[in-house]
Amino acid sequence: PQYTRGTVTAFAPFDARADAEALRKAMKGIGTDEETVLTILATRNNAQRQEIASAFKTLFGRDLVDDLKSELTGKFETLMVSLMRPAYIFDAHALKHAIKGAGTNEKVLTEILASRTPAEVQNIKQVYQQEYEASLEDKITGETSGHFQRLLVVLLQANRDPDVGVDEALVEQDAQVLFRAGELKWGTDEEKFITILGTRSVSHLRRVFDKYMTISGFQIEETIDRETSGDLEKLLLAVVKCIRSVPAYFAETLYYSMKGAGTDDDTLIRVMVSRSEVDLLDIRQEFRKNFAKSLYQMIQKDTSGDYRKALLLLCGGDDD
Repeated sequence: PQYTRGTVTAFAPFDARADAEALRKAMKGIGTDEETVLTILATRNNAQRQEIASAFKTLFGRDLVDDLKSELTGKFETLMVSLMRPAYIFDAHALKHAIKGAGTNEKVLTEILASRTPAEVQNIKQVYQQEYEASLEDKITGETSGHFQRLLVVLLQANRDPDVGVDEALVEQDAQVLFRAGELKWGTDEEKFITILGTRSVSHLRRVFDKYMTISGFQIEETIDRETSGDLEKLLLAVVKCIRSVPAYFAETLYYSMKGAGTDDDTLIRVMVSRSEVDLLDIRQEFRKNFAKSLYQMIQKDTSGDYRKALLLLCGGDDD
């Protein structure tokens, strides 16, 4: 789909060679001119960054990403290298690293698989297979278990019903099934939640959530919160939030990545980079509405140095 709610768009007038030359100059010799690096990379879109990398190789016989890795450090390096990752490979790469070696990063699996469209999930699976010569589904089932695993597998099928008209009788039925599975049963029938939340259309589920509230007197999130726990609970909640509003889900994700002591920089970087050309304008709007401050202000308060400068450029403005 053509996304138009990003903060980063094609830079004009664009000259890949001139950018490549400026980057080489910024990293050549002793010390690095980080300002130039971040200003170029954070204000070009991903397609343009790929052209710059290609011009860089043509002109200097050097790999731009390798140079960035050897010249930069820490979170700033991670952010710049993330910006250089081709957009179509970004999610597959994040998932690959989430299921690599010791321990699985469930947070990454949850965030990506709950928020991407069925078409995006199909694409991620294909890219994963091509790049890593392995099935994403096999890798995920090998590293997860129980109902958490089952819901991930359902989401990986990317077979959510298309949004075509809503059948009120089915809405009523699904809401009743969820109510009986959650509120009325001692111990939850998680399978019903998995099937309904993983396969029904977005517009259908939004109506189901309203109907659920009418029947039970609870928001479905409250029931999930009370009746489930651990990774399954987090995944169910992420799916519900993304059905309600993907930008609101990411606004909340960004807020909690910075709230309190310490910052979850991996999440902050992943969301800022992956949504910068998709819906970061909408995310900013939701952020301002829900957290009484702007995303820009929170980044400003919570980060520092070149890392902060680059994130603020990606953020693309304040909302006050």
